[in-house]
Amino acid sequence: MSLPHRLTCAFVAMLLTAAVHAQAPSAPRELDRVIAVVNTDIITANELAMRQRTVEQQLRRQRIDLPPPDVLRRQVLERLIMDRALAQAARDQGLRVDDAQLDRALARIAEQNRLTPSQLRTQIERDGMNYVRFREDIRDEILVSRLREREVDAKVVISEADVDAWLADQGTAEPSAVEYNLSQILLRIPEGASPEQIERQRLRAEEVVRQAQRGAEFARLAAAFSDAPDAMSGGAIGFRPADRLPQLYVDAVASLKPGEVTPPLRSPNGFHILKLVDRRASVPGKIGSEPVVQTRARHILIRPSELVPEGEVMRRLRDLRDRVRGGADFAELARQYSSDGSAGRGGDLGWVYPGDTVPDFERAMAALQPGQVSDPVRTEFGVHLIQVLERRTDSASPERVRQAARQALRERRIEEALQDWLRQVRDRAYVEYRDQ
Repeated sequence: MSLPHRLTCAFVAMLLTAAVHAQAPSAPRELDRVIAVVNTDIITANELAMRQRTVEQQLRRQRIDLPPPDVLRRQVLERLIMDRALAQAARDQGLRVDDAQLDRALARIAEQNRLTPSQLRTQIERDGMNYVRFREDIRDEILVSRLREREVDAKVVISEADVDAWLADQGTAEPSAVEYNLSQILLRIPEGASPEQIERQRLRAEEVVRQAQRGAEFARLAAAFSDAPDAMSGGAIGFRPADRLPQLYVDAVASLKPGEVTPPLRSPNGFHILKLVDRRASVPGKIGSEPVVQTRARHILIRPSELVPEGEVMRRLRDLRDRVRGGADFAELARQYSSDGSAGRGGDLGWVYPGDTVPDFERAMAALQPGQVSDPVRTEFGVHLIQVLERRTDSASPERVRQAARQALRERRIEEALQDWLRQVRDRAYVEYRDQ
């Protein structure tokens, strides 16, 4: 069964949101110059200035006070260096994103922002950005996402023994679990760092903690000092269940009150500083003990192509919808017209749990009563007609409980492995600073 899965590249919409709000430069640009070399690539002064303006707009929209310009400039430059190192690592492994794939990603970004592709380009250029550079940034983001899937996500293996141990711990858990809303600052330590380098970062981390305890805005400190990917969003992690956070984090914040900050926490990647923003109960604590609403659904999927553009796909699916509402057999139409692997089963997806499908599909499915057929629903997989057959509320099956436990373990270990991988990529990169 080829059930639609969640898209892992939601970051492209975030990147556009920053881009289309960036202000055009108020003064003529200086003659461009190279300020850093990253392996075989370069970063120019104009590129850095443009990215810094975008970051400033992002921070202002989040109502985060800006760090001093020179501090923010250094942070943005380091982020650009990391981006280039990751994109080159992806290309070195033979990963590619062709123009057709890139165009589809840009079309999704435009749609998410209620723009046409041509309006998207006009908006970007009106805001003073180079559209070709924007396209290449999106291409690099997709490349990095695929590289991460290969180098981090795919290498996290959860054994049956791991799941057994996890479920045994769940069996002794309290009736309710906790979710923590955290923000973080990471001061990364290079691989093979000397004792002097480690001590300098420790002292720096302690100074950041002192500033936070004296009332400095944590989000501003994150933007100024953090090496974590979320630095430019003020270090915000958001609410996460305790079982999906690194154990180091859970142990450190368990006794904190909202608003308090941890002392520097040492890990192989560096020194972490956490702020507990809030906590809340997450009921229940035992995976699979709560009743869940399952939906039995079927669908017809048609994928737009050069031969069959999206407008024609929409027309065909509306015609099929009207035929079903007029009494035609949905299953037979699915066998004839659906491009999905479920076509041979009449489009039947079986019993679907919450979270099994991509958000747009799940929202449309949730709005239907048994027997109803949706209007055409667009997702990244194509355009669907959805019919809900029935619903039931039941405890998760033993297989589903084990699957949920495995997913919780994966998320925790991926979080722990990600920072280590990023550090390794940065440490392996050749970087030459030419900034005066």
